[in-house]
Amino acid sequence: MKNIILVGPMGAGKSTIGRLLAKELRLPFRDSDKEIEQRTGASIPLIFDVEGEQGFREREHAVIMDLCQMQSVVLATGGGAVLRKDNRDELRAGGRVIYLCTSVEQQLDRTSRDRNRPLLQKPNPRETLTSLMAVRDPLYREVADIIIQTDERPPRLVVVEILDQLQSFTPRESLGRSALS
Repeated sequence: MKNIILVGPMGAGKSTIGRLLAKELRLPFRDSDKEIEQRTGASIPLIFDVEGEQGFREREHAVIMDLCQMQSVVLATGGGAVLRKDNRDELRAGGRVIYLCTSVEQQLDRTSRDRNRPLLQKPNPRETLTSLMAVRDPLYREVADIIIQTDERPPRLVVVEILDQLQSFTPRESLGRSALS
């Protein structure tokens, strides 16, 4: 089975939905940001502080390359993973890409208390998120096989919709639970 790769902005639910989707499909779940933290032994904010965004993006690229080479995993990527063309190429080649689309309002609601988001530690998070979406939304759409709206929807309903959408891309046998048991 191909990998299922989740892209989208911070606060779209990639990690939460990815874990639920992986459980439903009985596949391993990987989170590129968590992978970076495990490999470096440092938090994302610390990497940003020490190496800047460019240093973080280099580490992110190496992790994306490795994770996209795996087979049959559900992968949640960081919000900026699509910024590099070579990452976008890897993501497209690495599996079915699902863009979890959400509004800036929903992002603000979901990320307002999270201090682990270096790009939001600024005076006007709304302005930051709006600018990021202007640049990134076309890139998410470029790599996406499927686009799913997550605003004000319970994660389990989003997972059901993803499974329904994946059925139209892949023969039922390779996605069905019996094939994964």
